[in-house]
Amino acid sequence: MLGAMIRILLAEDDESMRVYLARALERSGYEVVAVSTGTEAVPHIDSDRFDLLLTDIVMPEMDGIELAQLAARIAPDMRIMFITGFAAVTLKAGKAVPQAKVLSKPFHLRELVLEVERMFGSESVSGLS
Repeated sequence: MLGAMIRILLAEDDESMRVYLARALERSGYEVVAVSTGTEAVPHIDSDRFDLLLTDIVMPEMDGIELAQLAARIAPDMRIMFITGFAAVTLKAGKAVPQAKVLSKPFHLRELVLEVERMFGSESVSGLS
């Protein structure tokens, strides 16, 4: 269990996927706030502190790339991980938000949790920020 809870903001418009991902991350000891659109995620980024934005790229209203670019401006310390099933979108995301990690669907929950742990693992072990 991590000393300080790592907080994840999850934006995913597919409800079953959203519930599934949130549950897996919570079981792994992360605190998750899940929303269904990028638009819905914005006030959370504005008013609250998150360690990671985990977002689907293709979403109605505001896509994950726009959301990530906005997040990078509001909360530059927040890490970003994209989830997508589309290879072409992955390239676009990599150009738009080069610091982000992209996880391609389909993936196993274990892979997602391992990627998140890898992002934060070294910090929680060494105690350095």
